[in-house]
Amino acid sequence: MIPFVKMHGAGNDFVLVNDLDGSFPIEDHRRIAALATRPDGIGCEGVILVQKSARADFRMRFFNPDGTEADLCGNGARCVAAFAVEIGAAKGPSMKFETAAGDVEAEIVEPGLVRVAMPPPKDRREDFVVAGVPHKIVPVKNLAKVDVDGEGRAIRNDEEFAPDGTNVDFVSYRQPDRATVRTYERGVEAETGACGTGAIASAVIGVADYGLSFPVKVTTAKGYELVVDGKFDGDEFSDVALTGPVKRVFAGEFDWDSLDLVSE
Repeated sequence: MIPFVKMHGAGNDFVLVNDLDGSFPIEDHRRIAALATRPDGIGCEGVILVQKSARADFRMRFFNPDGTEADLCGNGARCVAAFAVEIGAAKGPSMKFETAAGDVEAEIVEPGLVRVAMPPPKDRREDFVVAGVPHKIVPVKNLAKVDVDGEGRAIRNDEEFAPDGTNVDFVSYRQPDRATVRTYERGVEAETGACGTGAIASAVIGVADYGLSFPVKVTTAKGYELVVDGKFDGDEFSDVALTGPVKRVFAGEFDWDSLDLVSE
């Protein structure tokens, strides 16, 4: 049996596992997908492992609900910071952890509120940026009328973003510092309740191209608020940080060998 904790960050839910001993079978992507599947598995928008790191307090590994691995997840990073304190992988409220997108510094601001300093956004072009993972921004006036799954899927699979595809954020901007976001998430292959890297991407594009100013308050699809702060010199971004709520929902154990495998 494998112990886990279920958490959510601004409505973005995750299964977190202590893998400091390195025993979790990360190569079995079908069972990771089965674990994340609703209602047959626990159900989540990401499986997160805490592993040992040679250069930081710990290493964060993130797996999408389809079993593929992603470089980074903003809301997952905030949840893993709180989880790391719980299991002793972080020794205090401030920490640094390793991700495939670079090292991330995090701070437990207060119980239930976590701030993470994110890697600088890169590869910015018209309504596109890599904020740890790629995001295409689609400004809209009426978010309620957007077919997030249909339009998002088409953009996600457009040849412009081949071969890996992109996340797609439909964003309503309101000056001087507001953005409301609905995200089609690559790997989830559907609309997600919230996306931390999507909030960052939406905020930095808003600052660069749509007249917003830091800190940007981002409202998620489920109504939570994330705050994106940073600096912009007219060309490059720096000191980008994401702050928002996290909540421990429940803990349990799962039987790895008994998971219903997701078909190829």
